[in-house]
Amino acid sequence: MKPIPKYIALLLVILGFYACASTWNPDGGPYDEDPPKFIQANPAPNATNNKKKKISIEFDEFIKIENAAEKVIISPPQKETPEVKTSGKRVLVEFFDTLQDNTTYTIDFGDAIVDNNEGNPLGQFTYAFSTGETIDTMEVSGTILNAENLEPIKGIQVGLHKNLNDSAFITLPFDRISRTDSRGQFTIRGIAPGKYRIYALMDGNQNYLFDSKTETVAYSDSLIIPSMKAAVRQDTVWNELDTTQIDTIKQINYTRFLPDNIVLRAFKEENSLQYLMKSERPNIQQFSLYFSAKADTLPTLKGLNFDENQLIIEHSQYNDSILYWIKDTTLCEQDTLLLQLDYLATDTLGQLVPTRDTLQMVNKIPKERRKVLAEEAEKKKEKERKKKEKKGDTLTVETEFLPMTVEAPSSLDLNRNIILTFEEPIAHIDTSAIHMTTKVDSLWEDIPFIFQADTNAYRRYEILADWKPGMEYQLTIDSLGFKGIYGLSTNKTESTLKVKTLEDYGTLYLNIIGADSTAIVQLLNGNDQVLREQPVSKQNTCDFYFLQPNTKYYLRLFIDRNKNGKWDTGNYEQKIPPEEVFYFPKVWEMKANFEFEETWDIHATPLDKQKLDEIKKQKPDETKKIRDRNKERAQKLGRI
Repeated sequence: MKPIPKYIALLLVILGFYACASTWNPDGGPYDEDPPKFIQANPAPNATNNKKKKISIEFDEFIKIENAAEKVIISPPQKETPEVKTSGKRVLVEFFDTLQDNTTYTIDFGDAIVDNNEGNPLGQFTYAFSTGETIDTMEVSGTILNAENLEPIKGIQVGLHKNLNDSAFITLPFDRISRTDSRGQFTIRGIAPGKYRIYALMDGNQNYLFDSKTETVAYSDSLIIPSMKAAVRQDTVWNELDTTQIDTIKQINYTRFLPDNIVLRAFKEENSLQYLMKSERPNIQQFSLYFSAKADTLPTLKGLNFDENQLIIEHSQYNDSILYWIKDTTLCEQDTLLLQLDYLATDTLGQLVPTRDTLQMVNKIPKERRKVLAEEAEKKKEKERKKKEKKGDTLTVETEFLPMTVEAPSSLDLNRNIILTFEEPIAHIDTSAIHMTTKVDSLWEDIPFIFQADTNAYRRYEILADWKPGMEYQLTIDSLGFKGIYGLSTNKTESTLKVKTLEDYGTLYLNIIGADSTAIVQLLNGNDQVLREQPVSKQNTCDFYFLQPNTKYYLRLFIDRNKNGKWDTGNYEQKIPPEEVFYFPKVWEMKANFEFEETWDIHATPLDKQKLDEIKKQKPDETKKIRDRNKERAQKLGRI
């Protein structure tokens, strides 16, 4: 054999060197885009006369279950939660409760089953068996909404009772059960023919019955009678080459299970158990009491080591939270206030009975520590003073004033007033220190005004005047006009403002169909918050003026059944449903100097379709799809 010439050997070495030095990421081949396929199960799907408590469901590839506790629903409900797990290509389910005779069991996996590598979802998968001769296959479906704001409720149990007595909901677990998804939608499967009551329950203690006033519930007065009928739907097939073009429309025969449009309005009952929840002293000047429920009267308080007449009381509308201001500054410094509190509380029989407590209201920071902190602050202040004096800076005596917030915007809305807010109760008001003037030609002239306390908020006052569109106004409050309970007075303040013109606003006129003057319409912003509200007139109209341009508005209406001016929840025991709520399924982008007139039939749109997605807090979960990763791979390789 002849030796390889030196120049050829050298060329081979160089080529080998460059081949080794070059970088190349090998392609791993096509991705798996096929979802798992069901192979077999033991017992077989829809098996009858089954007595086995262990279920094995096999697929064609390795699989896993995502969020089994949330997504897997087993019906009828079990006292002891069955074990659901995966083993290789199988899903294993073990029941621990005794299997009921002549009962259909369903295991609804939803989209929880995915393949182990790529997470391709199997889709909606349900397995069923029966312990009797027949298997029940009826279904009912619908939506659960929050009664107050029509928000879809996710994760609430929805169940059927074949016992039609009202007491079944509070004494017996459900016969069939399901759970809502992120859209508030549910399907209850494996139902036998017959008549049922339907309920929803946010089951706090997982016993499948309504036994706590803190649980959210829903019910219907109508009986549920499952049925089914043959139906046809159209399935559109799109052109593969041009996805904007329809290839064919197929007619697909299927079985439609009814009813499939159940809507339940869920609510939490008003807490009727009254007791003292908490007492606290957040700072030296005040202490607070918090009760669990509203009360008709305030508690009676007696100071045991102080005079209770030194207190100023601020309470909520329903007397469930009460703030006590301590007027006496000497008393404020007292570390512990002992008091006797008499109030009504709910006993073990559910009756309101007189109750007496002795409370200690303790300062968070002891007096000695407060003294040290004050001395340190004074030393720091003195050090700063000497530093300025040494530099030759002018020394000024800083006067401390009572803080006052003045809401008087430079551009005032026609339907607004000037608001004054204080950090502490006011001991003295000098209305002669308040001056309201308007600009006539080039001169400021005094105008009449009304000064009044805000009946809905403590330490808040309003200044009202006959505001003229487009006119300029000036508010002046002299120093010492207001004096707080701790001796400080307000400083002088001035505000200049101009009232907007009528042309700056839009208007919305509503003609209401389906509701009378017991209804109240609420104007909402994009966060579903109430901006304004007013009742429907006897002529079934409701108008909103002075609406801001370039602003989105939404509408909600509730039937004020008891005419107390607010939305009220329901009561299951007394069979009082929550007051009905409706949304106008439209948004208005208001324009300046523009009028909208709308006719609103509150029943024209199904309840579950009324609230627009853009203002829903409960957003639907993203639908689990198979990723087209092979298309991405082909693009990377330059093949498409």
